[in-house]
Amino acid sequence: MQELIRRRRRAAFVGRRDELRLFRANFEVPPEDDRHRFLFHVHGPAGVGKTSLVRELGQLATERGALVAYVDDAVPDLPEALGEITAQFAQQGRTMKALDRALAAHRHRIHEAVAAAARAPEPDVPSAGSVALARAGVVGLGMVPLVGAFSGVVDTERVALRAERLRARFRTPEDARLVLEPERALTPVLLDELAGAADAAPWLVLLLDAYERTAPFLDRWLHDVMTTDRYGDLPANTVVVTAGQRPLDPDRWEGAADFAAELPLRPFTESEARGLLAAKGVTEEPVVAEVLRLSGRLPVLVSTLAETGPAAPDDVGDPSANAVERFLRGEQDPARRTAALDCALPRRLDEEIARAAVGPGADGTGDDSAELYAWLRTMPFVRPDRRGTARYHDVVRAPMLRLRRNTAPALWSAGHTRLAELYTRRREALDEELRGAAGRPWMRPEWRALRVDELYHSLCAGPRAALPGVLREGIEACRFDTAVAREWARVVADAAEDTGAEHLRVWSDDLGDALADDTLGALRALELLLARAGFDDADRVAAHNEHGLRLFHLGRLHEAIEDHERALAIDPGDPWGHHGLAVTRRALGDFDAALRHLAAAEEAAPGAEWVARQRGETYRRMGRPDEALPWLDRAHAIAPREPLTLGSRGQAKFALGRPREALDDLDRALDLWPDYPWALLRRARVRQALGDLPGALADLDRAHELAPDAPGAYSDRGDILRFACRHGEAVAAYDTALAMDPGHTWAWGSRALSLEALGRVEEAVASLDEALRIDPGYGWAREQRQRMMGADTV
Repeated sequence: MQELIRRRRRAAFVGRRDELRLFRANFEVPPEDDRHRFLFHVHGPAGVGKTSLVRELGQLATERGALVAYVDDAVPDLPEALGEITAQFAQQGRTMKALDRALAAHRHRIHEAVAAAARAPEPDVPSAGSVALARAGVVGLGMVPLVGAFSGVVDTERVALRAERLRARFRTPEDARLVLEPERALTPVLLDELAGAADAAPWLVLLLDAYERTAPFLDRWLHDVMTTDRYGDLPANTVVVTAGQRPLDPDRWEGAADFAAELPLRPFTESEARGLLAAKGVTEEPVVAEVLRLSGRLPVLVSTLAETGPAAPDDVGDPSANAVERFLRGEQDPARRTAALDCALPRRLDEEIARAAVGPGADGTGDDSAELYAWLRTMPFVRPDRRGTARYHDVVRAPMLRLRRNTAPALWSAGHTRLAELYTRRREALDEELRGAAGRPWMRPEWRALRVDELYHSLCAGPRAALPGVLREGIEACRFDTAVAREWARVVADAAEDTGAEHLRVWSDDLGDALADDTLGALRALELLLARAGFDDADRVAAHNEHGLRLFHLGRLHEAIEDHERALAIDPGDPWGHHGLAVTRRALGDFDAALRHLAAAEEAAPGAEWVARQRGETYRRMGRPDEALPWLDRAHAIAPREPLTLGSRGQAKFALGRPREALDDLDRALDLWPDYPWALLRRARVRQALGDLPGALADLDRAHELAPDAPGAYSDRGDILRFACRHGEAVAAYDTALAMDPGHTWAWGSRALSLEALGRVEEAVASLDEALRIDPGYGWAREQRQRMMGADTV
């Protein structure tokens, strides 16, 4: 049935012959020919038929044997767009397993950060390359190249400080890059997968629709992928189609005429419009003339007005008079016509949403919600989306919204209020379902989709009354991700457009400017909120703490301290301000200050699990696991199902020479959170110490699946293989880690020991030289080099 429906829709497609001919002919020209075009950009005003043309281009490509993927504004960011591509290629028989794994790792890394933040507002999950291992080596079993058979007595405090510097260099920036710049980790994997697909299919075609909405996160990336070698090579048999309301950015795409074709779409020619009307059975000249006049030959309006079956010019309504008359002339039931107007209020439709939009007992037709929704889906201006819901075409929805807002403001407000209440119920039900789950709500796509619609309808119902709450919500939305912050800001933009409220439009424009930068956008949006939102003291405290957290993610630790200090200047008893100062001071190696702030946090939040856990974690990072353990025990007693506490406690026990107890804690942590990469890496160390080399390697394999971009899994594998005297395999693992992060000094040092064991002393010294080049203060590497060279000085 679906295929028959698709054929009928294609048969109804008229016009755009020049565009179709140009695209079809491109497949006859080999990529090496200067006439071949790698990029087609379709652009034109709303309602001009861009989406219909893009889908038709996709069908043409499929007929030529191409693998085709279609992406529109249903995706909020680049990783989601890549997820659509791999899912659609899989439906066509081409799996992209490496990209699927990388996307899963990206999600898990975000989940890891969110899980930590859900328990305390900072990304404090111990890192995959954490030098806690170094401390374990000092006070435990001597497993890292800071100590061992060739070193003498090492001062624990000095090693702890050294380890903290390594951690800051290795883990935190990597986490920030993966969360804030996922293109750097994911794009090379995509290109490798496309290269494989290109060998199996004659063409690869990527269709990027609704580009006016997706360009903020796709355009720079696409330009880099197509015109630079920053991420690797894009297969030559790839054709990209973008479609949006505006031409390509002339500054970014300067010179693109050599490889790109612009396809500007204008309203139908009169011949094309007449052809569509004839296909719909509208042939009477006076009627045709009136449709052409009222529609402006916009394809969506021509089609919609034709569907009403007008028999006389008067049957074609005046577009300025009544939206229902324009688009529902063929529907004689006044209740259904009113319901169609009601259902223009939501941005997307399903059966329950349609019922809420219409209101209780409002239809008067005897139609139940299922019948109403089924009828709406037959309308030419209602189009299904991939979520299983449907949407009105913007060109039709906009005048309907204006009509309802201007002629029936009470119905407008009541309808949006009902819809806001529906989304509140849905969100609260999801909150209950996810109660106790790790992660903050704004990082969950399913929760976020409900919340943004709830906020949108609240703003439409009361633009001034709802705005302060919507702006407060921005504090949380800006917490981690600029893409998430843009979804929140789009609520303000859409409400500004649909309500015509000038104060919302000002906020929309300013938030759009702030969020234009992929890396710093959320930071700038928080600064805008602090400057203009009129927050009360509590909200200002929260905003300063979130701003400090984002600075922490960016490695701007001293500026983060200033933010938390501002929060505490407003509310000296704010526990999160003290927490932010504690973790930031700790990252700077000022452990005493960190402990003082945690003590102050406990005064403000007595009995809080996160305070006890962070105290224990701080002592553990100081290389004092005996003092860490009582605090971690206390945190565990408060929250026995907290995997972060169990993981930290397991590492502390391991450092105290209690590997079997450590294994028990790490097992329990992974039972609670099976995809906890740090715990897998730590358990691998423990298993190796207990003689379970297969189990250790299995944990490392799983950690690598979750975070394939993290060199820590490979450097840990190298250490474990080195301890098993499998030095050749160890060197290969270190080489892989260093290919991913050439600045990983620990891996350079460990590699030197395995090279020495293989008798390759000259290479071992060179490896230590590289470690010292990166960090001239790396004392252990200097000592090992002196030993290998048999010299007193270097």
